[in-house]
Amino acid sequence: MNFIFISPNFPHTYWNFCDRLQKRGVNVLAIGDAPYESLSHELKASVKEYYRVSDMENYDQMYRAVAYYAHHYGRIDFLESNNEYWLEQDARLRTDFNIRTGVGEDGIWAFKSKAEMKKYYAEGGIPTARQHKVWDFDGAKEFISMVGYPVIVKPEVGVGAEATYKLESEEDLRNFFTTKPDVPYVMEEFIFGDIYSYDAIVDSDGNPLFESSAHFPPSVMDIVNKQLDMVYYVLPDVPEQLRKRGRATVKAFGVKSRFVHFEFFRLQKAKKGLGKKGDFIGLEVNMRPAGGYTPDMMDYAHSTDVYSIWADMVTADTRLLPESGDDHFCLYYGRRDSTSYVHSHEEILSRYSPVMAMCERIPDVLSPDMGNQMYTLHARDEQQLEEMISFIGEKK
Repeated sequence: MNFIFISPNFPHTYWNFCDRLQKRGVNVLAIGDAPYESLSHELKASVKEYYRVSDMENYDQMYRAVAYYAHHYGRIDFLESNNEYWLEQDARLRTDFNIRTGVGEDGIWAFKSKAEMKKYYAEGGIPTARQHKVWDFDGAKEFISMVGYPVIVKPEVGVGAEATYKLESEEDLRNFFTTKPDVPYVMEEFIFGDIYSYDAIVDSDGNPLFESSAHFPPSVMDIVNKQLDMVYYVLPDVPEQLRKRGRATVKAFGVKSRFVHFEFFRLQKAKKGLGKKGDFIGLEVNMRPAGGYTPDMMDYAHSTDVYSIWADMVTADTRLLPESGDDHFCLYYGRRDSTSYVHSHEEILSRYSPVMAMCERIPDVLSPDMGNQMYTLHARDEQQLEEMISFIGEKK
């Protein structure tokens, strides 16, 4: 089997995907723009060959790289980046090289457009917030007259909470239109709810081989716009309604042979047409693993190896790794260099070293979302989880 992995060095833990494939006898053929000498030892040891391009945005260069591999190794069975930024390019390359194991160019829009997603949610019977494509000021005002302030505006196609805003008045609306980037936007009614994810690895029939869930207490939009600490955690288990609606979303979007990350609101109060307090409603789909170090956090929370489960999905279309039954919380806390904290980095390490899973500086490209200094910790229960959040995040 020949598997082309796009940009396997970012995030740096993605070498694990390559490693698990290689251990199963797969030819892992990598393409990236980083110099070979800058790659980690683990990544170099996990790939059959590495083809460097000077610009991954240049489709001709990427096309030539895939063509080189096809010429030297034969038919390409899989091509993936597992990265939101490259999903459209992945799909185009699959189409051009007739790679049938992933979504092609004709199907990618449903996965990328926040407007297009709505009809698939509807087909799956999953409630979602009302939405309006932003064309002009008058149309936006008419939509707001139906749903009321506040509203959320965000790029129709985008990653994370980039250029996403909460509008609370007509003055905010006018300011938005004055400064709006020249890209298509959508506007949605504001939902009072917490964000939960449904994360899964699904087989070629869309059946889950692995399921997990994470809770994101503050919104990523507020984290980015207000530069708050990034705090979220993987749960020991998936809430039952979320599990059902996550699986229904997989079926509605026709997802096959992928690692997915779906976001849902859990309603803080009942809302007509959407559900009662505690219900889950669809937010958006991401047809790739959860960002940052979340796959590693899933490993820690469930005492498993999601990279192996994913590789078994690719090579055997099944799960070979048994469930451990040892499940607990895994916390991510990202602190800001610009914030003064009561407890020092050294104090945190001293207090939590027995349960510290990861402790790293975050690359600048990810720090707006993820913070500058991250701590990932095991927590046996909610009480310990809350104590950790309080201690690490206490401000001066």
